[in-house]
Amino acid sequence: MCGIVGYIGRRDVAPLLLEGLQRLEYRGYDSAGIVVTTPKAAGLKMVKAKGRVRDLEAKVPARFKGTTGIAHTRWATHGAPSDINAHPHMSADNKVAIVHNGIIDNAGDLRKKLEADGVEFLSETDTEVLTHLIARSQAETLEEKVRQALRVIEGTYGIAVMHADFPDRIVVARNGSPVVLGIGEKEMFVASDIAALVTHTRQIVTLDDGEMATLKADDFRTYTTEGTRTTAEPTTVEWEAASYDMGGHDTYMHKEIHEQPDAVDRVLRGRIDDRFSTVHLGGLNLDAREARQIRRVKILGCGTSYHAGMIGAQMIEELARIPADAEPASEFRYRNAVVDPDTLYVAVSQSGETYDVLAAVQELKRKGARVLGVVNVVGSAIAREADGGMYVHAGPEVCVVSTKCFTNTTVAFALLALHLGRTRDLSVRDGKRIIEGLRRLPGQISEILEREDEIKKLAEEYAEARSMLFIGRVRGYPVAREASLKLKEVSYIHAEAYPASELKHGPLALIEPALPTVAIVPDDDLLEKNRAALEEIKARSGKILAVAHQEQEKADRTIVVPKNEDELDPILLGIPLQLLAYHTALVLGRDIDKPRNLAKSVTVE
Repeated sequence: MCGIVGYIGRRDVAPLLLEGLQRLEYRGYDSAGIVVTTPKAAGLKMVKAKGRVRDLEAKVPARFKGTTGIAHTRWATHGAPSDINAHPHMSADNKVAIVHNGIIDNAGDLRKKLEADGVEFLSETDTEVLTHLIARSQAETLEEKVRQALRVIEGTYGIAVMHADFPDRIVVARNGSPVVLGIGEKEMFVASDIAALVTHTRQIVTLDDGEMATLKADDFRTYTTEGTRTTAEPTTVEWEAASYDMGGHDTYMHKEIHEQPDAVDRVLRGRIDDRFSTVHLGGLNLDAREARQIRRVKILGCGTSYHAGMIGAQMIEELARIPADAEPASEFRYRNAVVDPDTLYVAVSQSGETYDVLAAVQELKRKGARVLGVVNVVGSAIAREADGGMYVHAGPEVCVVSTKCFTNTTVAFALLALHLGRTRDLSVRDGKRIIEGLRRLPGQISEILEREDEIKKLAEEYAEARSMLFIGRVRGYPVAREASLKLKEVSYIHAEAYPASELKHGPLALIEPALPTVAIVPDDDLLEKNRAALEEIKARSGKILAVAHQEQEKADRTIVVPKNEDELDPILLGIPLQLLAYHTALVLGRDIDKPRNLAKSVTVE
């Protein structure tokens, strides 16, 4: 996996594809490559390079002309990063080229069979298997050659294929990994992410799993992998190319942290119903009678989305009084969980394409469960598969590390909790209280961001740590989990999170002056319990940074955060820790927008 760009039309294709790859750099990758041709060319021309897109661009010769091409940024799954393992992969006769996101599960067996037939492999990748299968097909059309190859593979894929004998087309297919078509004026585009398309067109078609497409300069058609024609109507993308620019910031992460007041305002806009002290969430496709029949809520997500789900589950229990919990989708889908018809399942994913979450949704749907999606990308796979849901309207998030989308997702869960609560037993008074708290959030986030210089100084102090412990109790624990993850992702400092109540059951053994503890200390009914945990750490000479609503006497440093309603406080408590992770990484000279080994949209297992 990671990023696919393709074009067919009249323009010089190489600069266009390289620009598209640059717009996909945020997804994380280790190598890149490009293949081009023209209708009159005798074959395909390819350049690949380990490293960044700029390294590929430096290798592309001046006379590298073409009007059709495909390109790729790779995040290694099979084979170490290298020029040879980079995509595209080409057949020995230079006729077939392919780029691929996903994993071919039976690649080992297919490779052995092909080698027994005399095929020589150049790379260690699973993708090269597909190249040879297509090249060896005796079918008369490129579409059928690709279809025959796909019939024998097992796994996930988003692919784009070129063939020297069919220079007038690109054939693409999807199963579990996103493929988006861009519809232009006598030109067509394909990409794995709309970020690569919005500069050139806002008319897109998103393929479904099991769907293929043929792109020609003046037309496209879609069909299933069995050959049955499908109907695909283009939709208009709301996001514009300017949304993907840095806007004067040094990094996308910094920009996106500072976009959070506006982003939160967007997720609230048009959804609040003051008359009945509730919210409008028509996209749930869940009427009041059905909402009252829910006996449990199960939230599924991965990484940051899982942590947002943990906060969401607590808000649903507190406001709607429905038992709720969150679980990693990557675990849920493998443990043969009992699917209860009275349980509402909520799938959370920033991209809407996270494979583990999508697979869990598909399994739940197969078993007859009701599934809602909470996603950021309109028209994404999870949004289409779910029975209903909510868009979080965070806008494009380019940095691999999620900040504004996490915050908007937690706010979306607050809206869902309020909606479910008001259909049940939450009073008008409490509904009004929560609405007033939601409206205060953008301004309070701005207050926190205004203290960035103070947090920057703290980061300079804590950047020397080799490991950090994050603790929180009940509402504070998911905040600690997410803050720990942020620090790990972007600074590479080891960190772990633990419930504050569990300190004496083991983690106190770690406490020493060299291990700083970040404590989440909200001013709620557990304030004294949290202060007792600080006492335990201080008694063992531990260094403490508190994130709280007031100065904490036992802490060495305190970041004071504005107070909101108790149920909404977790949304604010995590904001300064995003800045702490960012500035710690900055001190350490990390590649903040593209942390090592990580990808933005994880579309493989």
